[in-house]
Amino acid sequence: MSLIVKENPTADVSLANLKGAPSEYHLPENPLTVIKPSSGWVSLNLRDLWQYRDLLYILTMRDIKVRYKQTLLGALWAIIQPLFTMLIFTIFFGRLAGMPSDNIPYPLFAYAGLLPWTFFSNAVTNSGNSLVGNSNLITKIYFPRMIIPMASVAAGLLDFLIAFGLLVALLFYYSVGLSVHILMLPVLIVLTSLLAIGVGMWMSVLNVKYRDVRYALPFIVQLGLFASGIITPIPENWRWFKMINPVAALIEAFRAACFGKPFDWLSLAAAAFLTVAILFYAAYTFKRMEKSFADII
Repeated sequence: MSLIVKENPTADVSLANLKGAPSEYHLPENPLTVIKPSSGWVSLNLRDLWQYRDLLYILTMRDIKVRYKQTLLGALWAIIQPLFTMLIFTIFFGRLAGMPSDNIPYPLFAYAGLLPWTFFSNAVTNSGNSLVGNSNLITKIYFPRMIIPMASVAAGLLDFLIAFGLLVALLFYYSVGLSVHILMLPVLIVLTSLLAIGVGMWMSVLNVKYRDVRYALPFIVQLGLFASGIITPIPENWRWFKMINPVAALIEAFRAACFGKPFDWLSLAAAAFLTVAILFYAAYTFKRMEKSFADII
Protein backbone atom coordinates (compact mmCIF):
# COMPACT_ATOMS: atom_id res chain seq x y z
CA MET A 1 0.00 0.00 0.00
CA SER A 2 1.23 3.50 -0.79
CA LEU A 3 0.35 6.53 1.30
CA ILE A 4 -0.18 9.83 -0.51
CA VAL A 5 -0.65 12.91 1.62
CA LYS A 6 -2.29 15.97 0.13
CA GLU A 7 -2.46 19.16 2.12
CA ASN A 8 -5.21 21.75 1.74
CA PRO A 9 -3.80 25.06 3.00
CA THR A 10 -7.17 26.84 2.79
CA ALA A 11 -8.90 24.48 5.22
CA ASP A 12 -8.38 24.59 8.94
CA VAL A 13 -10.27 21.52 10.09
CA SER A 14 -8.69 20.67 13.39
CA LEU A 15 -11.03 19.48 16.09
CA ALA A 16 -10.16 22.50 18.19
CA ASN A 17 -11.39 24.87 15.52
CA LEU A 18 -14.49 22.83 14.68
CA LYS A 19 -15.60 22.58 18.30
CA GLY A 20 -18.16 25.29 18.89
CA ALA A 21 -17.61 26.73 15.39
CA PRO A 22 -20.47 28.23 13.39
CA SER A 23 -22.41 25.94 11.10
CA GLU A 24 -20.82 27.44 7.98
CA TYR A 25 -17.57 25.60 8.76
CA HIS A 26 -17.50 22.29 6.94
CA LEU A 27 -14.94 19.57 6.24
CA PRO A 28 -13.01 20.12 3.01
CA GLU A 29 -14.29 18.45 -0.12
CA ASN A 30 -10.83 17.09 -0.95
CA PRO A 31 -9.50 14.51 1.56
CA LEU A 32 -6.31 15.30 3.37
CA THR A 33 -4.98 11.73 3.09
CA VAL A 34 -5.48 9.32 0.23
CA ILE A 35 -4.60 5.65 0.72
CA LYS A 36 -4.54 3.53 -2.40
CA PRO A 37 -2.86 0.28 -3.46
CA SER A 38 0.21 0.32 -5.61
CA SER A 39 0.12 -1.36 -8.98
CA GLY A 40 2.52 -2.88 -11.48
CA TRP A 41 6.14 -3.66 -10.71
CA VAL A 42 6.16 -0.83 -8.16
CA SER A 43 4.09 -3.10 -5.94
CA LEU A 44 7.18 -5.19 -5.22
CA ASN A 45 8.20 -2.28 -2.94
CA LEU A 46 11.74 -3.37 -2.05
CA ARG A 47 11.99 -0.37 0.25
CA ASP A 48 9.54 -2.04 2.64
CA LEU A 49 11.73 -5.13 2.80
CA TRP A 50 14.70 -3.00 3.77
CA GLN A 51 12.73 -1.09 6.40
CA TYR A 52 11.60 -4.38 7.97
CA ARG A 53 15.03 -6.03 7.86
CA ASP A 54 15.03 -6.31 11.67
CA LEU A 55 11.86 -8.39 11.46
CA LEU A 56 13.59 -10.67 8.95
CA TYR A 57 16.38 -11.24 11.46
CA ILE A 58 13.91 -11.87 14.31
CA LEU A 59 11.87 -14.41 12.30
CA THR A 60 15.05 -16.13 11.13
CA MET A 61 16.33 -16.51 14.69
CA ARG A 62 12.90 -17.71 15.80
CA ASP A 63 12.90 -20.45 13.14
CA ILE A 64 16.39 -21.55 14.18
CA LYS A 65 15.47 -21.70 17.88
CA VAL A 66 12.22 -23.57 17.22
CA ARG A 67 14.03 -26.10 15.02
CA TYR A 68 16.53 -27.12 17.69
CA LYS A 69 14.50 -26.48 20.84
CA GLN A 70 14.26 -29.53 23.12
CA THR A 71 16.45 -31.68 20.86
CA LEU A 72 19.21 -33.91 22.22
CA LEU A 73 21.59 -33.53 19.28
CA GLY A 74 20.82 -29.92 18.45
CA ALA A 75 22.75 -28.57 15.47
CA LEU A 76 24.19 -32.02 14.73
CA TRP A 77 20.96 -32.75 12.86
CA ALA A 78 22.28 -30.39 10.17
CA ILE A 79 25.08 -32.91 9.53
CA ILE A 80 23.19 -36.15 10.17
CA GLN A 81 20.78 -35.81 7.25
CA PRO A 82 23.34 -35.36 4.42
CA LEU A 83 25.87 -37.66 6.13
CA PHE A 84 23.57 -40.68 6.40
CA THR A 85 22.18 -40.07 2.93
CA MET A 86 25.77 -40.02 1.65
CA LEU A 87 26.49 -43.35 3.38
CA ILE A 88 23.40 -44.96 1.82
CA PHE A 89 24.27 -43.62 -1.63
CA THR A 90 27.86 -44.85 -1.26
CA ILE A 91 26.77 -48.38 -0.39
CA PHE A 92 24.04 -48.81 -3.00
CA PHE A 93 25.14 -46.57 -5.87
CA GLY A 94 28.89 -46.34 -5.33
CA ARG A 95 29.73 -49.91 -4.29
CA LEU A 96 26.90 -52.09 -5.59
CA ALA A 97 25.84 -50.21 -8.74
CA GLY A 98 29.30 -48.80 -9.51
CA MET A 99 28.05 -45.35 -10.55
CA PRO A 100 30.73 -43.05 -12.03
CA SER A 101 31.91 -40.08 -9.99
CA ASP A 102 34.30 -38.09 -12.23
CA ASN A 103 37.38 -39.79 -10.72
CA ILE A 104 36.45 -38.44 -7.29
CA PRO A 105 35.92 -40.75 -4.30
CA TYR A 106 32.21 -41.50 -4.37
CA PRO A 107 31.50 -40.51 -0.72
CA LEU A 108 33.04 -37.11 -1.38
CA PHE A 109 31.25 -36.80 -4.73
CA ALA A 110 27.88 -37.67 -3.17
CA TYR A 111 28.28 -35.41 -0.14
CA ALA A 112 29.34 -32.43 -2.25
CA GLY A 113 26.09 -32.80 -4.20
CA LEU A 114 23.90 -33.54 -1.20
CA LEU A 115 25.10 -30.48 0.73
CA PRO A 116 23.61 -27.80 -1.58
CA TRP A 117 20.65 -30.05 -2.43
CA THR A 118 19.75 -30.58 1.25
CA PHE A 119 19.87 -26.82 1.83
CA PHE A 120 17.74 -26.12 -1.26
CA SER A 121 15.15 -28.84 -0.61
CA ASN A 122 14.70 -27.98 3.08
CA ALA A 123 14.50 -24.26 2.27
CA VAL A 124 11.83 -24.81 -0.39
CA THR A 125 9.81 -27.13 1.84
CA ASN A 126 9.95 -24.84 4.89
CA SER A 127 9.26 -21.65 2.96
CA GLY A 128 6.47 -23.34 1.00
CA ASN A 129 4.65 -24.04 4.29
CA SER A 130 5.69 -20.80 5.99
CA LEU A 131 2.63 -18.66 5.22
CA VAL A 132 0.16 -21.25 6.45
CA GLY A 133 2.29 -21.85 9.53
CA ASN A 134 2.34 -18.12 10.36
CA SER A 135 -1.34 -17.40 9.73
CA ASN A 136 -1.68 -15.82 13.18
CA LEU A 137 0.80 -13.11 12.23
CA ILE A 138 -0.69 -12.49 8.79
CA THR A 139 -4.22 -11.94 10.12
CA LYS A 140 -3.23 -9.58 12.95
CA ILE A 141 -0.58 -7.07 11.91
CA TYR A 142 0.83 -5.52 8.75
CA PHE A 143 4.35 -6.19 7.51
CA PRO A 144 5.73 -7.29 4.13
CA ARG A 145 4.52 -10.90 3.95
CA MET A 146 7.41 -11.72 1.67
CA ILE A 147 9.65 -11.70 4.74
CA ILE A 148 8.12 -14.94 6.03
CA PRO A 149 9.37 -17.31 3.26
CA MET A 150 12.64 -15.37 3.10
CA ALA A 151 13.23 -16.02 6.82
CA SER A 152 12.69 -19.75 6.29
CA VAL A 153 15.41 -19.81 3.64
CA ALA A 154 17.77 -17.67 5.74
CA ALA A 155 17.38 -20.04 8.69
CA GLY A 156 18.56 -22.92 6.51
CA LEU A 157 21.86 -21.15 5.82
CA LEU A 158 23.03 -21.97 9.35
CA ASP A 159 22.49 -25.69 8.70
CA PHE A 160 24.39 -25.34 5.44
CA LEU A 161 27.37 -23.72 7.14
CA ILE A 162 27.47 -26.40 9.85
CA ALA A 163 27.29 -29.23 7.31
CA PHE A 164 29.93 -27.50 5.16
CA GLY A 165 32.44 -28.11 7.96
CA LEU A 166 32.12 -31.87 7.36
CA LEU A 167 32.80 -31.32 3.64
CA VAL A 168 36.03 -29.53 4.52
CA ALA A 169 37.01 -32.48 6.72
CA LEU A 170 36.28 -34.92 3.89
CA LEU A 171 38.39 -32.88 1.48
CA PHE A 172 41.36 -33.15 3.85
CA TYR A 173 40.67 -36.85 4.48
CA TYR A 174 40.75 -37.69 0.76
CA SER A 175 43.68 -35.31 0.16
CA VAL A 176 41.78 -33.17 -2.33
CA GLY A 177 43.56 -29.84 -2.67
CA LEU A 178 41.71 -26.57 -2.98
CA SER A 179 42.09 -24.32 -6.00
CA VAL A 180 41.19 -20.77 -6.92
CA HIS A 181 37.78 -22.11 -7.99
CA ILE A 182 36.80 -22.15 -4.33
CA LEU A 183 36.30 -18.39 -4.60
CA MET A 184 33.13 -19.08 -6.60
CA LEU A 185 31.44 -20.72 -3.60
CA PRO A 186 29.93 -17.49 -2.17
CA VAL A 187 28.43 -16.68 -5.57
CA LEU A 188 26.96 -20.18 -5.87
CA ILE A 189 25.53 -20.04 -2.34
CA VAL A 190 23.85 -16.71 -3.12
CA LEU A 191 22.39 -18.07 -6.37
CA THR A 192 21.12 -21.20 -4.62
CA SER A 193 19.56 -19.08 -1.87
CA LEU A 194 17.85 -16.79 -4.37
CA LEU A 195 16.54 -19.79 -6.30
CA ALA A 196 15.21 -21.31 -3.05
CA ILE A 197 13.53 -18.00 -2.16
CA GLY A 198 11.90 -17.79 -5.59
CA VAL A 199 10.63 -21.38 -5.65
CA GLY A 200 9.64 -21.33 -1.98
CA MET A 201 7.81 -18.03 -2.33
CA TRP A 202 5.84 -19.35 -5.29
CA MET A 203 5.02 -22.59 -3.45
CA SER A 204 3.89 -20.65 -0.38
CA VAL A 205 1.42 -18.64 -2.48
CA LEU A 206 0.03 -21.81 -4.06
CA ASN A 207 -0.16 -23.46 -0.65
CA VAL A 208 -2.37 -20.68 0.69
CA LYS A 209 -4.83 -21.12 -2.16
CA TYR A 210 -4.50 -24.88 -2.73
CA ARG A 211 -3.71 -26.91 0.37
CA ASP A 212 -2.83 -29.90 -1.83
CA VAL A 213 0.59 -28.29 -2.24
CA ARG A 214 1.42 -29.27 1.35
CA TYR A 215 1.19 -32.94 0.38
CA ALA A 216 2.59 -32.68 -3.14
CA LEU A 217 5.65 -30.58 -2.25
CA PRO A 218 7.63 -33.31 -0.41
CA PHE A 219 6.98 -35.71 -3.29
CA ILE A 220 8.15 -33.16 -5.87
CA VAL A 221 11.27 -32.43 -3.83
CA GLN A 222 12.03 -36.14 -3.57
CA LEU A 223 11.80 -36.52 -7.35
CA GLY A 224 14.15 -33.56 -7.74
CA LEU A 225 16.83 -35.48 -5.87
CA PHE A 226 17.10 -37.94 -8.75
CA ALA A 227 16.91 -35.25 -11.43
CA SER A 228 19.73 -33.00 -10.22
CA GLY A 229 22.86 -35.04 -10.88
CA ILE A 230 23.52 -35.97 -7.26
CA ILE A 231 23.80 -39.74 -7.68
CA THR A 232 25.84 -39.66 -10.88
CA PRO A 233 27.25 -36.93 -13.16
CA ILE A 234 24.97 -35.70 -15.92
CA PRO A 235 26.35 -36.94 -19.28
CA GLU A 236 27.61 -34.43 -21.83
CA ASN A 237 24.92 -35.40 -24.33
CA TRP A 238 22.39 -34.34 -21.66
CA ARG A 239 23.84 -30.86 -21.36
CA TRP A 240 20.50 -29.39 -22.44
CA PHE A 241 19.02 -30.77 -19.22
CA LYS A 242 21.34 -28.58 -17.15
CA MET A 243 20.26 -25.60 -19.22
CA ILE A 244 16.65 -26.01 -18.09
CA ASN A 245 17.34 -27.29 -14.57
CA PRO A 246 19.15 -24.58 -12.58
CA VAL A 247 19.51 -26.85 -9.55
CA ALA A 248 21.53 -29.40 -11.53
CA ALA A 249 23.75 -26.66 -12.97
CA LEU A 250 24.37 -25.12 -9.55
CA ILE A 251 25.21 -28.49 -7.97
CA GLU A 252 27.67 -29.26 -10.76
CA ALA A 253 29.25 -25.82 -10.33
CA PHE A 254 29.44 -26.39 -6.56
CA ARG A 255 31.39 -29.60 -7.14
CA ALA A 256 33.64 -27.85 -9.66
CA ALA A 257 34.43 -25.15 -7.08
CA CYS A 258 35.26 -27.73 -4.39
CA PHE A 259 37.28 -30.11 -6.57
CA GLY A 260 38.98 -27.62 -8.91
CA LYS A 261 37.17 -28.89 -12.00
CA PRO A 262 36.40 -26.65 -15.03
CA PHE A 263 33.14 -24.72 -14.84
CA ASP A 264 30.42 -25.13 -17.43
CA TRP A 265 29.93 -21.38 -17.79
CA LEU A 266 27.10 -21.70 -20.30
CA SER A 267 24.91 -23.84 -18.03
CA LEU A 268 25.87 -21.68 -15.05
CA ALA A 269 24.83 -18.52 -16.92
CA ALA A 270 21.54 -20.20 -17.84
CA ALA A 271 21.02 -21.13 -14.18
CA ALA A 272 21.64 -17.53 -13.10
CA PHE A 273 19.18 -16.23 -15.70
CA LEU A 274 16.49 -18.73 -14.68
CA THR A 275 17.09 -17.95 -11.01
CA VAL A 276 16.49 -14.23 -11.54
CA ALA A 277 13.47 -14.92 -13.76
CA ILE A 278 11.91 -17.30 -11.21
CA LEU A 279 12.59 -14.85 -8.38
CA PHE A 280 10.92 -11.92 -10.16
CA TYR A 281 7.96 -14.01 -11.30
CA ALA A 282 7.44 -15.43 -7.79
CA ALA A 283 7.73 -11.97 -6.19
CA TYR A 284 5.25 -10.45 -8.64
CA THR A 285 2.79 -13.31 -8.16
CA PHE A 286 3.22 -13.06 -4.40
CA LYS A 287 2.40 -9.35 -4.33
CA ARG A 288 -0.64 -9.80 -6.58
CA MET A 289 -2.16 -12.37 -4.23
CA GLU A 290 -0.95 -10.89 -0.95
CA LYS A 291 -4.07 -8.81 -0.42
CA SER A 292 -6.20 -11.95 -0.17
CA PHE A 293 -3.99 -13.88 2.24
CA ALA A 294 -5.81 -12.82 5.39
CA ASP A 295 -9.19 -13.81 3.91
CA ILE A 296 -8.35 -17.31 2.71
CA ILE A 297 -5.57 -18.44 5.00
